[in-house]
Amino acid sequence: MSLMPSPEISAPALVAGKRALVADAAWASMTGALSGGVVLVAFALELGAGPRAIGLLGAIPFIAQAAQLPALFVVERIRRRKLIGIPTITLARLLILLLAVLPMLPDSEPRLALLLLAQAFISVLSSAASCAINAWFHQLLSPSELGVFFSRRLLWATGLACICTLGAGVLVEHPPLDSRMLAFTLCFAGAGIAGLLSSASLYRCPEPEMDAGGPVRRMRDQLRGPFIDRDFRGLLLTLASWNLASNLVAPFLTVYLMQQLGFGLSQVTALWVMSQVCNAATLLAWGRVSDRLSNKSVLAVAVPLYFSCTLGLVFVPVGASPLVQFAFLAVLHALMGVAGGGIGLATGNLGMKLAPRDRATSYLAAIGLVGAVAGGLAPLAGGTLAQWFSERQLSLLVRWVSPGAMREVSVFSFAHWEFLFAISALLGLYVMHAVSRVREGSEVSERRVIQELGLEALRTVNQVSTVGGVLGNLFPFGRLSERRRASRDAPRPSSRR
Repeated sequence: MSLMPSPEISAPALVAGKRALVADAAWASMTGALSGGVVLVAFALELGAGPRAIGLLGAIPFIAQAAQLPALFVVERIRRRKLIGIPTITLARLLILLLAVLPMLPDSEPRLALLLLAQAFISVLSSAASCAINAWFHQLLSPSELGVFFSRRLLWATGLACICTLGAGVLVEHPPLDSRMLAFTLCFAGAGIAGLLSSASLYRCPEPEMDAGGPVRRMRDQLRGPFIDRDFRGLLLTLASWNLASNLVAPFLTVYLMQQLGFGLSQVTALWVMSQVCNAATLLAWGRVSDRLSNKSVLAVAVPLYFSCTLGLVFVPVGASPLVQFAFLAVLHALMGVAGGGIGLATGNLGMKLAPRDRATSYLAAIGLVGAVAGGLAPLAGGTLAQWFSERQLSLLVRWVSPGAMREVSVFSFAHWEFLFAISALLGLYVMHAVSRVREGSEVSERRVIQELGLEALRTVNQVSTVGGVLGNLFPFGRLSERRRASRDAPRPSSRR
């Protein structure tokens, strides 16, 4: 195996390459779990970050997607995606390994500024590498198997990410030598090592020679193509609105749970793990449904579910016990995990499916550019709004006045972070409208998607549980659904085609 593309890839080499991609995703997920997400936000809070700094930290990965523009030019000129992608992503992971030094610096050093600067370099390098790697995967894998393959790849990645995130939360809550900074050092060191192992796995995957894309075109013309392509433009609009609505809240959920509700990092990571477990448990089902029906139909169900849960964060029972609050949040996180799995899988598949194979690099770079603009603006706006709403509150009271007494009952109350949750849910309405404009084959009803997802879940239970087998025999939902579908599809004597 080398960094050069292969003129022909044999079937055994392709199978081995797919196994390497699964291993790459597993190690990369460990890197993200130990150095990003909940752990990264908790470390920034430990360094004294406020809402604007947290918003900037969440915006950096999206702003860095602009690095795909020069990377696109380099890929098209050199036409060696593996040679470009692997060294670049490896350099980013070496920087993650160097982050292990940051927590041990004295307080007099500008550690928060250094963290933001390091994240900017890491994100730029990762974005440039992904431009080459995504185009490489697009050509290597058959469109007909994207749903099942990527769902399995995400399944392994999500499982290991859950274990590492939960472990990191416990480590920081119960740090060695009573030093939380030492705990963060160990997290970043583990993330860097896992990242290097991810690069090694990626090296074992073969790269086919790039398809001939016709005459060399200017970068402006290459980037213009996806935006004038009517079918692909609908996908770009959907991704832009999704990134804007979801990332208005995502970077601040950890802050809300730790600062406003008072949960510890181990409890926050447990909620995150709950979400990811539900995500992983439904990925295979989502993948099969997307392959059988369409990715758009998956979005039509998953997007409303996700933003309904976002709105549900507004109604966390503030006066209830921590156990009740945790149970309420666990249900919301579980449902958001289910919905997030479907959204991530469907949007990724749509990008791969709708991009022409001879112009995949520019089309996938357009996805990165749209994500950079929308996803980068959302956390910055969210941080500014959170700072402004921190001293404001909106309450709806019901007052009962009688001759002997007066009582007031608070129906709901918005304070600080709840405003962001409500705004995000309202923006989710437009995301649903944008999904309706995506063109991907024939239209499928949401009811059909829910039925198919339920059948896939039942099949999974039947395979792993004798109780599931008994339930399947007692209640043959699959057969009933198939009979109803057959009766609907059967031609009637009076119908004409």
